[in-house]
Amino acid sequence: MPRARTVLITGATGFLGSHLARTWVGEGCSVAILKRRTSKLDRLAGVLDQIHCFDIEDGVDQPFKVCGHIDAVVHTATCYGRGGETPLQVFEANTAFPLRLLEAATFFNTDTFFNTDTILYKYLNAYALSKNHFAEWGQSYGDAGRIRFVNIRLEHMYGPGDDASKFTTHVIRSCLANVAELKLTAGEQKRDFIYIDDVLSAYSMLLDAHGSLGKGFIALGLGSGQPVRIRDFVELAHRLSHSSTQLKFGALAYREGEIMESAADIRALAQLGWRPSFSLQQGLSQFINAQKPGTDTTRTTA
Repeated sequence: MPRARTVLITGATGFLGSHLARTWVGEGCSVAILKRRTSKLDRLAGVLDQIHCFDIEDGVDQPFKVCGHIDAVVHTATCYGRGGETPLQVFEANTAFPLRLLEAATFFNTDTFFNTDTILYKYLNAYALSKNHFAEWGQSYGDAGRIRFVNIRLEHMYGPGDDASKFTTHVIRSCLANVAELKLTAGEQKRDFIYIDDVLSAYSMLLDAHGSLGKGFIALGLGSGQPVRIRDFVELAHRLSHSSTQLKFGALAYREGEIMESAADIRALAQLGWRPSFSLQQGLSQFINAQKPGTDTTRTTA
């Protein structure tokens, strides 16, 4: 099916959003992004001149007024509250802003609103509440027939160019640097790790199929579908990076309310023809190779 011609992305200066922007520019989409005036644009270097940039401060309706009909809004922007933001600031970023965008998209007759969610932890209470609240608004809009709202529950994405603060990036960089020791929990909790290129292929497939997804609210899980112990992930990264770092499993306690197993139900995506292409070993090998000096981590293998 033909790819949507015009896409609006929020969070395009972040890890997922920048990869999506690069991918869809390369595939011939007309890509617009909604960003803050103060946003760093490093991740979009090389394609920025092919993107329509709009500042949130000028109003969320500007992309619709300038670009005309937008086939899909892809909302990847989020605030975890890890930077000292107040609950009100987290609410503004995760609920109020996307709700204004959703209202604008509905008013200007956007076909599909893709919302990226992530697994939720009790220690991120403000984040969890705000994200769940917006998803409920999305369901309300979808159920009322005002818009097609696709809520994508994204599991543990990893890959080149991700933030250094992320667990996967921290582990790999520590192993490659051969730090003396890496303190970890016992590592018995299971997570569903998915390589960035598989995430991109899923989004592109959904963009291709958005007109046939049906109307209303649609919830989809996105991951490999195969939970892996944290310990196994770390040990594989350690082995593939030929690291001398001593792994100190059990040195850290589990967080209160720790989720001991999480995995995506990918049956709906499979019915649409999508399957992950990268095994954990293949994804980690790609990620580790991308950390070598002189490697461009803004690009993926896709």
